[in-house]
Amino acid sequence: MAIPNIRIPCRQLFIDGEWREPVKKNRLPIINPSTEETIGDIPAATSEDVDIAVRAARNALRRDDWGSTTGAQRAKYLRAIAAKVLEKKPELATLETIDSGKPWFEAAADMDDVVACFEYYADLAEALDSKKKTEVKLHLDAFKTHVYREPLGVVGLITPWNYPLLMSTWKVAPALAAGCAAVLKPSEMASITSLELGEVCREVGLPPGALNILTGLGHEAGSPLVSHPDVDKISFTGSGLTGVKIMTAAAQLVKPVTLELGGKSPIVVFDDIHDLDIAVEWTLFGCFWTNGQICSATSRLILQETIASKFLDRLLEWTKNIKISDPLEEDCKLGPVISRGQYEKIMKFISTAKNEGATILYGGERPPHLKKGYYIQPTIITDVDTSMEIWKEEVFGPVLCLKTFKTEEEAIELANDTRYGLASAILSKDLDRCERFAKASQSGCVWINCSQPCFWQPPWGGKKRSGFGRELGEWGLENYLNIKQVTQYASPNEPWGFYKSPSNLLNC
Repeated sequence: MAIPNIRIPCRQLFIDGEWREPVKKNRLPIINPSTEETIGDIPAATSEDVDIAVRAARNALRRDDWGSTTGAQRAKYLRAIAAKVLEKKPELATLETIDSGKPWFEAAADMDDVVACFEYYADLAEALDSKKKTEVKLHLDAFKTHVYREPLGVVGLITPWNYPLLMSTWKVAPALAAGCAAVLKPSEMASITSLELGEVCREVGLPPGALNILTGLGHEAGSPLVSHPDVDKISFTGSGLTGVKIMTAAAQLVKPVTLELGGKSPIVVFDDIHDLDIAVEWTLFGCFWTNGQICSATSRLILQETIASKFLDRLLEWTKNIKISDPLEEDCKLGPVISRGQYEKIMKFISTAKNEGATILYGGERPPHLKKGYYIQPTIITDVDTSMEIWKEEVFGPVLCLKTFKTEEEAIELANDTRYGLASAILSKDLDRCERFAKASQSGCVWINCSQPCFWQPPWGGKKRSGFGRELGEWGLENYLNIKQVTQYASPNEPWGFYKSPSNLLNC
């Protein structure tokens, strides 16, 4: 597919089905991470805009064109959004690449996933009609009970910058399928395609207020959204520090939250792997895909010592072959990280690892052929101790650290030696061992003989400090549903008989 040359759209906030200038008229620069140039700007919402957007969402729930729709009616909108995204795929993928720095072919694949995710939740929206009222069997014949599945209400959706439109879709699609009205606050670091989702919704005629999109800084737009009394739930994907702040603020109103907060995931490689090169490629893909900026990155390589030497030799050969370039170039496999701040943070992690006694086996520097942009060579760090920062902390960049093991028990202990628990991977042809590892892994996702496959049908989420709650699949839809019990006394002409009737006492 040809990569189009396009102009950066100049958008306002998307509120109540219209483009609206922020109340304070503020805007933020868009910086292309591959050139470090300012290429446009986005609107910067504040608490005043949050109030307007939440009010629009609340009003949408009261109107017949959204609040009273069936799942089948909502499914038509979701499918129309999917079709429009597919139509605009080359343009959206290019905007995503320019904004976030991810290789164009990855951004194009993300657009395919966006389309599939909206279509998937359209199917679940239709299926929801038959489950809206479900009978519950009781042990007493005198009562009848049923359960309603209802939209939770107005939901606040806060998304990160590594998969800008796809992460927004993971939340928007199920929220709309459930019949909620949503206020989306994407990361200010990469907001272009999330704003373009507003244009898509406008073009397909999504009822006003069903989806509102506010770009801006976290403390100016995200915080007021979290603490707003008319927002019924917050779903957040991002850093642990911000997640703690969101959970704290939401707790003041006893507001439910779903949190996906990143990780420090292991990939365990045993000496009975099927093929050395296959294992090496999965190891690289698990850490360096999306420029290493993946919450589930299997960035801790735990390698059986009997194959460590030959595995590392092959790992280096493959790593040196990775094409690092402008992400719009054909066959680019590693682009820049998102910002100067992120670049400096990653370089500090690498420097600290070296100062603590680790060895920078490869990389750790700017690629010599790229003088501008936030580029970092794919980096492999060895001689790592479990007390080191590089072993414990999420880097969120193309940095892989390595530790060896002797026994299966030691491997499992090392894999679980983290405060995070989003994902883990194991490479071994012994499927019984793989099953033991899957059961022992303290994570929300386990990958066997692969790393980083992600689909919209299974649940996604973590445990420990990687957060709680599940997105995607049917579990993602349940995030946005309220379960209401309705119980009826089935014998209204017969007394309950718990108290003595006053009339019976008088007759005595």
